Amino acid sequence: MSLTQALHRTLQQRPDAIATIYRDRRQSYRMFGDRVARLAGALQGLGMSVGEPVALLSLNSDRYLEYFMAVPWGGGVINPVNTRWSANEVAFSLDDCNTAILLVDDQFTGMVPELRQRANSLKVVIYTGEHETPEGMLGYEDLIASSEPVADTYRHGNDLAGIFYTGGTTGFPKGVMLSHINLSSVALALAASGIAKPGCIGLHAAPMFHLADFALLNAMLTHGSTHVMLPSFEPLAVLRTLQDESVTETILVPTMIQMLVDHPQAGDFDLSHLQILLYGASPISESLLKRAMALLPNAGLLQAYGMTELAPLATLLLPQDHLVESKMRSAGRAGLCADVRIVDENDQELPRGQVGEVVVRGPHVMLGYWNRPEATAEALKNGWMHTGDGAYMDDDGYVFVVDRIKDMIVTGGENVYSAEVENAIAQHAAVANCAVIGVPSETWGETVHAVVVLKAGAALTTEALSAHCAERIAKYKCPRSLSFIEALPLSGAGKVLKRDLRKPFWDNHQRGVG
Repeated sequence: MSLTQALHRTLQQRPDAIATIYRDRRQSYRMFGDRVARLAGALQGLGMSVGEPVALLSLNSDRYLEYFMAVPWGGGVINPVNTRWSANEVAFSLDDCNTAILLVDDQFTGMVPELRQRANSLKVVIYTGEHETPEGMLGYEDLIASSEPVADTYRHGNDLAGIFYTGGTTGFPKGVMLSHINLSSVALALAASGIAKPGCIGLHAAPMFHLADFALLNAMLTHGSTHVMLPSFEPLAVLRTLQDESVTETILVPTMIQMLVDHPQAGDFDLSHLQILLYGASPISESLLKRAMALLPNAGLLQAYGMTELAPLATLLLPQDHLVESKMRSAGRAGLCADVRIVDENDQELPRGQVGEVVVRGPHVMLGYWNRPEATAEALKNGWMHTGDGAYMDDDGYVFVVDRIKDMIVTGGENVYSAEVENAIAQHAAVANCAVIGVPSETWGETVHAVVVLKAGAALTTEALSAHCAERIAKYKCPRSLSFIEALPLSGAGKVLKRDLRKPFWDNHQRGVG
């Protein structure tokens, strides 16, 4: 298996099919393949050797897809950079894996001087933007025009394909090493599950640096699909593009879905072409699911649960599962490439219905963390990837994720899983978005605290919210305190940064919740 294998097949069988659509640029696979081979040659000429990382710091574009193919074509390793990181964090990721070549677009050229100061490994910066090439950088289009196409080095199998840095939601970022077989097996598993059907038109509005979008991208490449790119997520632009380009598939995180269905013009667009709406990265409330299904009656909703270390697939909740009330709140069942279990602290599989840790094995499990053998050994115990997620499995094999194990709230000796409380809170008419955390209590150890984003013009009290939740969950799980925020802090992958929400409450306490 190789990341470039599907591209070769499409070039052989459907070279004139449309490969990419970005703004006013449209190119066939024949054009795309030629640019990939030329960019690979340019990177080799700049010193990219076999197995060497090359980074890209950019918003979404057609050039992002060219980067994804050209680097492995030329023998290198992709290192997509989180666009929400500070210069210090970006520099860390470059130096951590000794990345010498960085591609940047217009959005991030202003960060380059600081990156040059902070990142000792950085030697070459390539400008991929739309304007005149800044001084001290090399022009992307100039490099492609002046370089001869080179043959594919055909890196494959267990060869390192990419280093994907974790978003830092649970600690200092670690470079997740994924091989060609890791990434290709997930692409095939998704394609076999009905994602990225032949002839599909897929929209990349979620960040392309994130592995969830990359997984959809790879699945689309297996069938030579058309890739439509928006620089970033903006609800009106997404609605317009879904209509104008007859998009059939896309992937969004729940916060994006919420902004889409809440947009006042959502009903003005023809969204009937959309067949698959893939979502993941964070829990989604049942009420939001139903609203999305109402807005997109022809689209099958499909949840993918996993993590970067799983390239990133563990389970899938298929469209037909969303129609079954008892299953729609689950994360689905093991994907076609995955073996999934729920285990106790001794790695013994638990009976169905008991909460334990989700562990996964299969051809998609990472090679390990870059230069972190101890962290790798801890995560890959006994041949299984330990996710750190608490869940139970029902008799039909559906996995119900209840929380990050470390996010579990222990109040008066009882375990409270925040996802369950958040689902109850989200059903309140005044709530636009929410997160639940544990805050310190002298009496109970911790108590349940709700952080709420209110809908415009709405009001809410702790008493009213607790009464609302008590109708849906046990009283000890109901929030005992409440605070309001204009927007929840999110990682680049769209996950709520609960560590940031907890910090003000735990800073002066010896015992904290990370």
